[in-house]
Parts: sequence; structure tokens; C-alpha cells
Amino acid sequence: MTPSALAPYALTVYERALRSIPKADDGRPAWAVADPYLLRHAAQHAAQAGRADELLGDPQFLTYGEPDAVNALLHEASTDRARIAAAVYRASYTTHRSLVPVERQQILALDAARFRATELTEAFARNADWTPVWATGSQVSSASTTVLTGHTGYVNAVATAKVNGRSLAVTGGSEGTVRVWDLATGHTTAVLGGHIGWVHAVATTEVEGQPVAVTGGDDGIVRIWDLTTGQQIAQLNGHTDSVTGIAVTELDGRAVAVTGGRDRTVRVWDLTAGRVGGPLTGHTDWVSAVVTTKLDGQPVAVTCGDDGTVRMWDLTAGQPLGAPVTGHADWLGLGAWVNAMATTEIHFRPVAVTGGVDHTVRVWDLTTGHQVGDPLTGHNGPVFAVATTKLDGRPAAVTGGGDDGIVRVWDLTTGHQVAQLNGHTEAVTAIAIAQLNGRAVAVTGGRDHTVRVWDLTTGHRVGDPLSSHTSNVNAIAMTELDGRLLAVTCGDDGTVRMWNMITGHQVGDPLTSHTGPVFAVATTKVDGRPVAIAGGLDGRVRVWDLATGRIATFVDHVDSVLALATTEVGRRPVVVIGLDDGMVRLWDVTTGRQVAARAAHANYVYAIATTEMNGRRVAVTGGRDGTVQVWDLARRQVAALIGDTEDVSAIATMEVGGRPVVVNGFGDGTVRVWDLTTGRQVAALTGHTDLVAAVATAEVGGKPLAVTGGFDRTVRVWDLAAGTCLTTLHVPGTPRCLEIAADGTVVLGMGHEVVALKLAPILWGRS
Repeated sequence: MTPSALAPYALTVYERALRSIPKADDGRPAWAVADPYLLRHAAQHAAQAGRADELLGDPQFLTYGEPDAVNALLHEASTDRARIAAAVYRASYTTHRSLVPVERQQILALDAARFRATELTEAFARNADWTPVWATGSQVSSASTTVLTGHTGYVNAVATAKVNGRSLAVTGGSEGTVRVWDLATGHTTAVLGGHIGWVHAVATTEVEGQPVAVTGGDDGIVRIWDLTTGQQIAQLNGHTDSVTGIAVTELDGRAVAVTGGRDRTVRVWDLTAGRVGGPLTGHTDWVSAVVTTKLDGQPVAVTCGDDGTVRMWDLTAGQPLGAPVTGHADWLGLGAWVNAMATTEIHFRPVAVTGGVDHTVRVWDLTTGHQVGDPLTGHNGPVFAVATTKLDGRPAAVTGGGDDGIVRVWDLTTGHQVAQLNGHTEAVTAIAIAQLNGRAVAVTGGRDHTVRVWDLTTGHRVGDPLSSHTSNVNAIAMTELDGRLLAVTCGDDGTVRMWNMITGHQVGDPLTSHTGPVFAVATTKVDGRPVAIAGGLDGRVRVWDLATGRIATFVDHVDSVLALATTEVGRRPVVVIGLDDGMVRLWDVTTGRQVAARAAHANYVYAIATTEMNGRRVAVTGGRDGTVQVWDLARRQVAALIGDTEDVSAIATMEVGGRPVVVNGFGDGTVRVWDLTTGRQVAALTGHTDLVAAVATAEVGGKPLAVTGGFDRTVRVWDLAAGTCLTTLHVPGTPRCLEIAADGTVVLGMGHEVVALKLAPILWGRS
């Protein structure tokens, strides 16, 4: 901001405001004791004074400042230090904005580690119970420039417009509202209410020189809104079911909207007169998306739907144009639904880009109806949103879908993915393109209730993420190799990976052989050599020599492998395997032969741990049937049956006061501790508010500890001797798996990422 643009006396007001705050030990303002007015308005004063970078560079302001006010200041960042602080704050804004400052500080420290911003990590972790060591950071992106919050449900539709020279986004949500956003400031400028039920479709255009939004939803009504006044100016009735797609164009010099719905029809509306033509019929299932383009100079509509077809319509004649195009594959018997579509040109030929339930993005030549090139693959679920633009003069597609929240950018000339934008925490369901300050941006909406703005140009790169899994991390184990402590992980991407516990760098290449998600991994030694044992959806159990990366032995099962644990029986390494049919099998790791099996549970065996009880090696198993069973591995018989409760989601074992105990995580959020010898519950640890997905135990600093992770996005540390919670860490994602080392290092899997944290501050005092 130039001095001439500053409000009169803004700098003086800002500096006086800062001087009114007591000083902290480092000489900076002590924001923890600042007046509430300054926590709310210091950001505005800083922006007016041209001092935003200074305020964004203060970690304590980011911790204690009113979150919405801080978020509004982030786009003012201009220095490298301020930009990285803005990227860190923005990464998990929708999570930490509702937390108290000490909890927000935890997430900011972890997000700083995800961006590998060491200085900022240390600043946020100062005086905290935890210290982030490293994080792979594969699910954060500095391309995210704004996070817009206000919708209380899924964001189903996005369109963009220019009104009075300002770039706007118009979004529709499942709570029934349409919101208008100023993309430069991130503020909501209007909330348009009127639809009953979900809003599924939004488009923008001009009618007689006035900028308007055209919206449709579950009520079957097409509504037209004046974007200058925020008032509804027309209501168009004709569809007999939900309106799910809208596009706008001109026909004979008049603005028209083309709509599609769950009544399987396509309709064309004169937006000036409010008239509708006869329905265009042909789709045999819901119409999911509508776009308009020109073919040989004539206006056409292109529609797609749950009948698996892409259809073209001559808007002048009101007739189908050519034969329906098909190609998306049926997915799990659901059909070949085509969910989303956009149009562009490649080498001067008009094409449609579609996203389907089969997880693919496909490109179609609209002149010939033929598919162009191979399908674009990478999404881990149905593709729900597609938009097109040009980047560096080349046609590009921006797509979203699946459950990983990833937005992908594709070069349509080469068919290669050129960027991956991480930030949404659930499926991306809507995308539009805009120009903001001369730069191409994508505006995306998702099931996480947020709207995000992304810089699609190269811009300023912030952070340096480590390589990581490309899908959810499901299990973690630890071992030593050549004197180094390693974490071994497996994931839905079908790989097993090793990580240096000190640096976070991946050791060697990913271990690949599985043909589907890998759900479980454990480690042991065979002839003195460390091995990892992994199993998953394909029913295969692989034993990997970690020194060479080669398969030592393998076992094929018919059923999926859900859980693994290792131990020794008769001085021979064995692995206990839990399957989705309720069977528990015992295999000799050296020979790869099964030595015992039993039908332990009625169905899925979710968790297994091993320990010693009365001098004998036992396996403790838990399943969906709510039982925990103890199996004497030498005698091949059930030694005990513990409880009859809810789904057992996680199990770990250890000794407390010289007695073996088992620690279980349950779907109701409780952590229960059982004495293995007596089979009695000795403690019920409460604090989690959702399913406990992971449990690990270790003796650290002389204390028997359990670490648990839950779907409430917290990690909790429990002193099992005292039965108390030592600390709670809020994290930006769901910790589905974790492990703890004897030195107090906790490694957890969070989404696609692997994160390492130190418990040292709470166990041995803060630095």
C-alpha cells in the first residue's frame, strides 16, 4: 500500500495502539494480555497503516488475534516472512478459528512444520507441551490465497462475475443460501435467501446491462438475482424436480439460461422475458451438468448426466445435435455417471472435459464425438467438479473430487497433471475460474463448508514439502536399520515407506507389490535382519527385507488383511494376522507357513497386539463384534475373553505396575484399560469426543504412557499409572494411526501425511 493511499493519521493510530500493549520478554507486544478491541481491530489498523507484514510476522499476534480479522489481513502479505506466516495461518484456518489460543498455537506450530518453516515452528512451539520435529507437508499448498467461510453446509456450486470492476464469486450451499463474495477482500457482500432445500447450480451473466446470478436447487425453481442490489428479480418455474445444472449464453442477441434437472429434461429460458421453451428430452437419468459453447459458429448446449452420456443440443433449432457420447466406466455397479463438465479448445478444436464417478477426467472432441487421448487419472474418488482456463497460453483443466480434498490442474495439450492444490479437508464439489489482480485464480467449494481461492500462476513458492504417500496413511511401525531409528508406514496408495526419524526424509524407494490399499504393517527381525510385514485389501501379506527392499517371503489370503502384529514363539518370529472374515491366523515369518488359525470374531478383526501374560506369549485381538480376545500362541487356545462392548477400533499392550494391561480405543470415544490377568477393566479414560482410531503405548521417562488419536482431531497422552490425561494436542487432520518411541517421539499418520512430534516438553520440562 502506497503512503498516498493510507488513511490520514493511520500510522499514528496504529503505533499508539501497539504502545498501549504491555511488552513480552522478547520486547514484542504481549498479545495474550492485549485489550479485546486490539485483538479484533489491530489487523485493520495495520492494513490502513501499511504495516501488515509487521503484524503477520508476530507469532503471538497470529495466536491471540481474532481469527476472522487475522484472516482478512493475510492477503496484504508482501514479504517472504509474511507470506509464509500467511500460508501457515491459512492452511488450517477453518479448524483453528474456533479454538482457544493455546489450541490454535498447537495447530499453527504443526502447520509451520508442514511448510518446513523451522523458525516459525519453534516460535509457535515455545512453552508448548509438544514440539513438532518434522512433517511431510504434502497436503498444504502456498497457492491458497483466501479461505472464505460462511456456508454451514456443502458448497455445491460456484460462479464468478465482475461487478463495478470488482471480482465476485457467487456460491450455492446445501443449507439453501446463495452467497456473494468480494474476492479481493474475502468478505461476504450479500446472502441471498429464497431457495427451499439445497442450491445445486449457479451461473452469472448480464441482462439488459445488469449483472445477475441465475440459481437452481431442490425446489425446482430457477431464480434470477440482481447482483448490484442483492434482490431477486424473477422466478422461473418449469422443472418438476431439482435443478442441478445451469449455463448462460446469448441467443439471437438475448440472454438465455440453459438448465438441466433431475426430471431428466433440459430447458432454455429467455432471461429478459422469463419465458421457457419446450423441454429438450433424451437423457434417461438425472442431468448433472450443463455448459454452453459454439460449434461452427452456432450456439450449442452440452449436457451430461447419470445415464453416462454427454449430449449436444442445437439451441437455435431446439434439437439434439449428433449422437450421445459415452465412455466413462461403470463404477461398482452404480452406473457410469458423468458428474461435471466444462468446454474449451485444444489446437483450435472445441472439446468437452468431463469428470465421472469412475474417478477419471476425460476429454472429448465435440466435432467428432471421439475421446481425445487417455483418461486423466489421479483422483481417489468420483470427480465432482471441472473448470477450464488457459495458463501460459495453454488450455488447462482444474478438477476436484474424491475424499482427499485435492484440486488438480492438468495441461490438456499433454494430458499431464501440472499442479496439485491441497487445502480442502473433504471432497471438492464446485470450481470456477476468475481473474484477480491480473492473475488467473480458481475458486473452489467443498464439503468442508469452505470456499477457497487459489493462485493458478507460478507465484511465490512457500515451503518445501517432503515426498509422501499419495493417499491415506493407515498404519505405522518402528524399527532400526544400520543404527538409525526408522518409521515404517503403509497407505491406501498401495505402498510401504520408510522414514528417517530425525530428518523426516524417506529412506529408499517406496516398497511396491500390493495391488490395492495396504491396511497394516508391523516389524520384526529374521536372522538378525530387520523386516517389515504388510497386508491389505488384496489379501497378500508381504515380508520385506528393509536393508535390500526385496520381498523375503509372502502369503496370499482370500480375504483382506486388516491387522498385523509380530512376536516370537519358541524363539521363532511369527506374525498374527487379522482378516475381514473374523479369522485370526498365525504364520511363521521365516518359512511363510501357517501354523495355526481360529475363527476368533464374528466379522472384521480391526486390531491386534501381542504381549506376555504369565510367562506365555499371547495375542490380543479386537473386532467389529465388540469383543476382545486373548489367544495363547503356544497352546493355540483362548486364554481370556474381555468385555462385550462397542466396535474395538485400536489395541495396544504394556505393563503397568508389573501387570500386563491392554489399552483399547472404542467407537464411542472412550479409552479403556484392562488387566489381562484378571480380565477386569481397571480404568476408563474419557476425553475424546469421537471414535478413537489409534492407540500406542511405551514407557517414557519411567512413566507408562498411552497415546491415542481420534476422529475428533486430537491426540491425547495418558499416564496409565495415574489414569490421567497429561496433555491434549489439536491437529489439523484425523490421526488414523500412530506410534511412540522410547525417547518420547510420536509419529502419526494424518491424511496423506506423516508427522513426528516430541513429548519432551511435558515429560522433562519446557525449554
